[in-house]
Amino acid sequence: MSERKVLNKYYPPDFDPAKIPKLKLPKDRQYVVRLMAPFNMRCKTCGEYIYKGKKFNARKETVQNEVYLGLPIFRFYIKCTRCLAEITFKTDPENTDYTMEHGATRNFQAEKLLEEEEKRMQKEREEEELNNPMKVLENRTKDSKLEMEVLENLQELKELNQRQANVDFEAMLKQYKELEEEQRRKEQEEDEQEMKAMLEQAQNRRLLVDSDSDEEAAKPRPNPTARTKPTDILQEDPQSKRPRTESWERSVGKLSTKAQLAGLVAPRRQKVDPGLDNGMETRGTAPSTGSLPAAAAAAATSSLGLLGAYEDSEDSGSD
Repeated sequence: MSERKVLNKYYPPDFDPAKIPKLKLPKDRQYVVRLMAPFNMRCKTCGEYIYKGKKFNARKETVQNEVYLGLPIFRFYIKCTRCLAEITFKTDPENTDYTMEHGATRNFQAEKLLEEEEKRMQKEREEEELNNPMKVLENRTKDSKLEMEVLENLQELKELNQRQANVDFEAMLKQYKELEEEQRRKEQEEDEQEMKAMLEQAQNRRLLVDSDSDEEAAKPRPNPTARTKPTDILQEDPQSKRPRTESWERSVGKLSTKAQLAGLVAPRRQKVDPGLDNGMETRGTAPSTGSLPAAAAAAATSSLGLLGAYEDSEDSGSD
């Protein structure tokens, strides 16, 4: 099976390319091409404007017996978009442009024609001066005379304008200088006033500072040498400082305080021996004072026991 995309074809050994019949086509045959209008034009039949860049399906042919430096010239046929009239134009390789043949007129052609005329005249003048030195001298004298005439006309126009204007330039310059001097004088006066205001403000500030310093000097100042050592602050009277109370102590109150519970505990009364009572009575009041420490110790022990039991019950209730 042969390949679909074949690049190398098979030539038999008896192949002769001269025997292949050539296709004879006319030299002026036309091709259909897609192009854009190379310039703005207006149809002569209906007056429709065709702007530059409009696309057409045109027919192209080679112009017979017209060549520029070996380059062929092509002709294009298009149709008007409104009346379908035929419009033709061809290439111009000499000016790198296109030329209109018939069917329409090219817009903005006057400037181009003027430039072409100037180029043509310049070219003719150069050709004349090439082989005729007297013509060169004549052209130079004409140019110098023309330049002198232009300068004279310009000077006359300037003098005419001066006579019609009636402007005294000396007075105008003098007035300008006076205005400039007056403006400079005003600026100096403003600067002096600003300087005076700044000096007054500075003097007022100085007076205020001096008065404040006098008042501060009249006030008694604390003696900085009252404390000789930095550690003297640690030796202050502890009674002057108030005990710090926590927030929960202020709201709820202290727990496990002996002073508040001391009133709730009643001391146990001990039975006194009648023999000791009789002895105490016989001896006087001295033994009675000796028995007080023992009774106080017994009351303290009993109160501490009750206090410990109360604190244990409080702790268990909080848990």
